[in-house]
Amino acid sequence: MMPEVIVTAVVFFATYHIIRLISNHLLKRKLIKAEQYERVGILEEPKVENDESNRYPSLKWGLVALMTGLGFIIIEVMGLFNREMVRGRDAVLPLGILMVCISLGFLIYFFIMNGKAVKN
Repeated sequence: MMPEVIVTAVVFFATYHIIRLISNHLLKRKLIKAEQYERVGILEEPKVENDESNRYPSLKWGLVALMTGLGFIIIEVMGLFNREMVRGRDAVLPLGILMVCISLGFLIYFFIMNGKAVKN
């Protein structure tokens, strides 16, 4: 059941974005043909540049990758002790371990950034 839901969601998401892209293109083209150059910029999505969110992107994704790798190592080590716990079709323990490790990566980044903000 889950693959059907995911495929349906991806198809609708892709269809929505393709239709939006084409309609924006056609609308911009009409505005340019009508020599309404100043209105063409209205269709651009506003770029919200928050200096805090994009301050150290490589640190953030490096921590997330590190913690994800640590999660995979933990899963493999647990598989050595009890193979049934982490193997099998319905085992959710590996997914839980991976989600916790990824969340820890984001939390570590958050605390590092908060510590830097407090110092400034």
